[in-house]
Amino acid sequence: MVVIRLFAILALIGVGGSLVAWMLTGNPRYRRWAWNFFRSGLVIVFVFLALFALERVFVPFA
Repeated sequence: MVVIRLFAILALIGVGGSLVAWMLTGNPRYRRWAWNFFRSGLVIVFVFLALFALERVFVPFA
């Protein structure tokens, strides 16, 4: 659970920092970075949720 929180905080910092940089400079590269940080954060969360779901399914058989 701590790992998920750490990744969430890092993703929020990345998205927020990129959006602030985009607003200050107007460079669209930073907006793409924010979108990539957001997507990678979602992928990581879904992978951990899938692992938790698999654990709930397979632990009763152990």
